[in-house]
Amino acid sequence: MSVTQQYVLDTYRARQLGEPAPPAPGVHDRRVVRAWRDRRAFRAVVAERPARGRLRLALGRWLPPGPRSTP
Repeated sequence: MSVTQQYVLDTYRARQLGEPAPPAPGVHDRRVVRAWRDRRAFRAVVAERPARGRLRLALGRWLPPGPRSTP
């Protein structure tokens, strides 16, 4: 059963029981991703690690420096 089919079934059941309809799939995705990102940054700060730019720093340690353009 797909997510859409499950949502339609849940909406039908809620209407039959007189309950409020469930939120549509994907409504809270941005809020969840933002909360996850904030939590990850908070945990990095508590562990005394940089909260931003960690991927770039890690790649900078592993990859050789590339050619730099000069103006």
